[in-house]
Amino acid sequence: MVSFSCALLALITGYVLYGSVVEKAFGADSTRTTPAYELTDGVDFVPLSWPKIFLIQFLNIAGLGPIFGAILGALYGPAAFIWIVFGCIFAGSVHDYFSGMMSLRHEGKSIPEVVGIYLGSHVRQFMRVMSIVLLLLVGVVFMVGPASLLSNLGFDGVFADKSFWLAVIIGYYFVATILPVDKLIARIYPLFALALLFMAVGIAVMLVFNDLPVPEVGTASNHPAGLPVWPMLCITIACGAISGFHATQSPLMARCIPNETVGRRVFYGAMVAEGVVTLIWAAAAMAFFPNGIEGLSDVLDKGGPSLVVNEVAIGLMGSFGGMLAILGVIACPITSGDTAFRSLRLIFADMLNIRQIHIFHRLVLAVPVFVAGYLLTLVDFSIIWRYFAFSNQALATVVLWTAAVYMVTQDRNFWIPLAPAVFMTGVCSTYILMAPEGLAVSSSVAWPAGVLVALTAGLLFILKASGKRQQSDEMV
Repeated sequence: MVSFSCALLALITGYVLYGSVVEKAFGADSTRTTPAYELTDGVDFVPLSWPKIFLIQFLNIAGLGPIFGAILGALYGPAAFIWIVFGCIFAGSVHDYFSGMMSLRHEGKSIPEVVGIYLGSHVRQFMRVMSIVLLLLVGVVFMVGPASLLSNLGFDGVFADKSFWLAVIIGYYFVATILPVDKLIARIYPLFALALLFMAVGIAVMLVFNDLPVPEVGTASNHPAGLPVWPMLCITIACGAISGFHATQSPLMARCIPNETVGRRVFYGAMVAEGVVTLIWAAAAMAFFPNGIEGLSDVLDKGGPSLVVNEVAIGLMGSFGGMLAILGVIACPITSGDTAFRSLRLIFADMLNIRQIHIFHRLVLAVPVFVAGYLLTLVDFSIIWRYFAFSNQALATVVLWTAAVYMVTQDRNFWIPLAPAVFMTGVCSTYILMAPEGLAVSSSVAWPAGVLVALTAGLLFILKASGKRQQSDEMV
């Protein structure tokens, strides 16, 4: 329990201390007029209070990630604590802060457009394709998953029909995608976010109260399937450490922020909150079952992360916990699915330069997106889905490199986004070399090759950035 407590304290301290460093390095300016006021349209650009934006951002980026990812990552043992803490403070929160604040500085544009400004038109096109594919996958999976869960709750008749629930969810997604952000999302998301936080805090309290044997860092622990910690853990636990999906969501709230100085609370803070939830669920998954991680592995084999959530919640919090578990397992993916489709609408709007004030323009973009999403629900894309985890982290890596370039253009400390950009380049390079769906080379080749790619990229960036600064000084 000492390692878990220290990790929890480290996350909170990281927000207070390193969050301040990141904010100061970026140069948040309270006197700037934000897009929420400058481009107010009553649809997507709507000023909201920071607590409300924080809760919406938290739920947007969370979904099932901090629960399911934590449970799967718990198979690596206490190493998961280390990755969650360091990944969240120095990579994920930095990524989320910069993706949100760069969008804020560029009229609330979606992340592919921001990336294109600093990395060029070719990378912009790449990011557009990657973001669209990623969001479609997220949206479709979060249609089918909750529909399956709802149809298996013991209802009779039409309510036991998966197709019925799929139609209901698609209908809700469509409404949430085209309605003004303050009419639906801003009203219900804070409630679901509070429920998710309450469930996590309840699990943490019962962990301590029952004195469950949470393993300590340094305890020998190997993944049951023999998967290596590097880079697999960094891919398995994405939400809660770093996730490229978040970069597609941050611009939604960048369009609603009333003042730049609340950016740290909204973007950096929501990521740390997700890290806390991830840490709690990772600890619970390691400690709750008999035989520890072996017991966890057995339950995962029987029913996957959903079964783990239900057993842990009911076992620690009783029937009320079970109710919250069901609420979380069903509501969390739904509240990520609808904003995935909303983000798709806005990405296409930015691509095609179509303003979204009139509902007709929103329908023109939303209808084809939902047709594509529905058609994907009819296809078995399990093989394609294997690439989702890698694509997610690759997108995050590109955003971090964009942030590093942005800081060079502003003559500010580029090391803050550069360090995690180099690290994540190593993660993605090693993964694609090693993974079965990649090149499937041995770890003895993949590890040094991945590290070499990352270090080379970092060195080239530093040399180029130093050259630009020298030229700038000479001009002065």
